[in-house]
Amino acid sequence: MRIYKKIAALALSGVMTLGLMAGCSTTETETTPTTAPTVNQATSPTESEGASEANGLNAPITVISREEGSGTRGAFVEIMGVVDADEVDATVQTAEVVNSTAVVTQTVAGNQAAIGYISMGSLDGTVKAVAVDGVEGTVENVKNGSYTVSRPFNICYKEEKLTDLGKDFVKFILSADGQAILGEKYIAVEGNAEAYTASGLTGNLSINGSTSVGPVMMELAEAYMNLNSGVTIDVQQTGSGAGITATMDGSCEIGMSSRDLKEEELAEGLTPVKIAMDGIAVIVNEANPVTGLTTEQIRNIFLGNTTNWSELG
Repeated sequence: MRIYKKIAALALSGVMTLGLMAGCSTTETETTPTTAPTVNQATSPTESEGASEANGLNAPITVISREEGSGTRGAFVEIMGVVDADEVDATVQTAEVVNSTAVVTQTVAGNQAAIGYISMGSLDGTVKAVAVDGVEGTVENVKNGSYTVSRPFNICYKEEKLTDLGKDFVKFILSADGQAILGEKYIAVEGNAEAYTASGLTGNLSINGSTSVGPVMMELAEAYMNLNSGVTIDVQQTGSGAGITATMDGSCEIGMSSRDLKEEELAEGLTPVKIAMDGIAVIVNEANPVTGLTTEQIRNIFLGNTTNWSELG
């Protein structure tokens, strides 16, 4: 009898243990969260209609913006009309503000619901550029004017503070050699420029400014230093506004800007020189099914009037 009772107790204990294990397993499965944006997910009729309007993406829009003072931001909000009644930048307050082209790209690449803007020449295949008003952002379309989201690449300096080395580097940028480098990703401005002849100058040159102009400026600097081995060029990418300020106060010799200089900046004695033209690409995540937007849709997104991808027709 004792043996029978012991076996029954063990059997009951085993059943209880299995029941507890099954309960734990069920609870864990039921509470696993799902945080990814909904794409082509079966929903109620009302939700399904909204999702289809956004080509299958139903998620809050994450707006990625450059910082105030960025030349890319200044040009973008002006062209797209992301301004208030006084023509002041009115980018939505909930936007994620980042301080470089690279960080905009990385942020959009890591967020399926994000949208941002960068230099067209900085596209690296990790994000998708959308067509604007039905026009693809290409060098040819910027050239012929059909892609209207474009701006100049400028350098600036103070004439009286520009050294012989600085003058020679500017000469190189505007030469056939320099314009060929710029023309690989951007639109050259000097079509009949002469070839550059190495000067043999030596010394150090400091350049500061736009994170859009910065990458191609580094290519120009490297090419120039290869031709003039006694020269060292330091290129800092801190944003157009910071670069212009550094040029005005003498912290650097040449500034880089991805926008036109303002009247008050010109009044400080700066000389601007256009070195190329560039398009501004409106970018989304590769997984976002949207391939094109109108200027009005983009404006409303960055003003905060449109907050979910499902609102777009």
